[in-house]
Amino acid sequence: MDTEITLVVDGVEHRLTVDTRTTLLDALRERLGITSPKKGCDHGQCGACTLLLDDRRVNSCLMLAVAFDGADLRTADGLADGDLHPVQRAFIEHDAFQCGYCTPGQVVSAVGVVRELHDGEPSVVTSDGADLAEEVRERMSGNLCRCGAYANMVPAIVEVVQR
Repeated sequence: MDTEITLVVDGVEHRLTVDTRTTLLDALRERLGITSPKKGCDHGQCGACTLLLDDRRVNSCLMLAVAFDGADLRTADGLADGDLHPVQRAFIEHDAFQCGYCTPGQVVSAVGVVRELHDGEPSVVTSDGADLAEEVRERMSGNLCRCGAYANMVPAIVEVVQR
């Protein structure tokens, strides 16, 4: 069964007709040609498909597009506003990417992490008196990197949080 939906992606409104079983990731990539969210595991385990939905991190491979009719979505491509987003700049400065496949999801997730920390949202390690680097590692644990760029991602994110 098909239905018409509207998605606002990176500030641009898109009207499209999708099968009700279409994931948000597939609607973005296959129907709209928006390719910064990647299809990695397709099971919500790797984070390559991470988007910001109303400024909250989501795995778009697990979401049905019809559930997000009218939603405000942001991809890695939509983070910059004339200049690189501070997280994008920090990733570059810290060489926090290697092959680049996971990078868009990592950057989007990091933007969400920075917001969570600035808003004082606790994580599973917060009550244990975790330091900031440990907090960042815990919060980013849903985004996998096969190349092992984590060593540079954590300091990049910590730097942005501390600004």
